Amino acid sequence: MSTDLARRPGLDELLAKALHRGTWLGSSVIALGLALPMTGWSGDSSAIICTRIVTAGIALLIVLPVLRVLLMSIVFVRERDFRFSAIAMLVLAIMVLGSVLGVISS
Repeated sequence: MSTDLARRPGLDELLAKALHRGTWLGSSVIALGLALPMTGWSGDSSAIICTRIVTAGIALLIVLPVLRVLLMSIVFVRERDFRFSAIAMLVLAIMVLGSVLGVISS
């Protein structure tokens, strides 16, 4: 079981593509939420809807690191590198636990 990334040439490309596309998607959703009021779209609930769209874009950007760790753990399990898969799953569990505790305490 090597820690050399040369043995995992697809891992860095997979992570880069996921983060690149996720960043563009999240940024586009935020831009949509900010642009809707400028187009004259109005109504009683337009401010609430635009705020929710922007919040969804921010949530997408927050989820990207979790997606990265999840993809890494899947790749490590498929390659039977159980040491790094256990570490990735531990990091994922810490991230999920921190998120759950943050939501509960707020």
